[in-house]
Amino acid sequence: MSSTSGPAIQAWLDQEDEHTARIIRAHGVYIQYVGGDSRRRETPFAYTVGLFGLGHPEALIVGVCTHTAGDVLNDVAAMVKDGRTIVPGEVLTFAGWSHRVVAETVPNAGEIAFAANRFYRRPPAHSVGLLQLTYDDTNGRFPWEEGYSSPAWVQPRPGVLRA
Repeated sequence: MSSTSGPAIQAWLDQEDEHTARIIRAHGVYIQYVGGDSRRRETPFAYTVGLFGLGHPEALIVGVCTHTAGDVLNDVAAMVKDGRTIVPGEVLTFAGWSHRVVAETVPNAGEIAFAANRFYRRPPAHSVGLLQLTYDDTNGRFPWEEGYSSPAWVQPRPGVLRA
């Protein structure tokens, strides 16, 4: 029996499923944060689990700390829960965060949104939808604009990040 599919792993996954469901019932959304490693040029990222159940793509943000990720993703979740649909190309701003974000479709959501796909029992090939919230740098430039100041690995373009 493989160490990745034994009874202990299944018991842990069952507990994770229940925890995720409890958080979604209580708050409407669960946030999955994955830490990075700057020495290896691996960026941290976070995404929502719960928006798909409202008929909306999940939201992803990369290259920010847990606090910022939580604030931004909770704000986006609140917008969606209030009936707003975030669409690709839309520019969003947030109280308390100086950056603007542009929502972009992630073409490889099945390689990132493992917790959401597990929760909704979706195979990677039929992943939940995922919108990357791409933010501007301190000079107000986005990654596709001349003079953008952050290294590409910190905020990879949609389709480049893989978990």
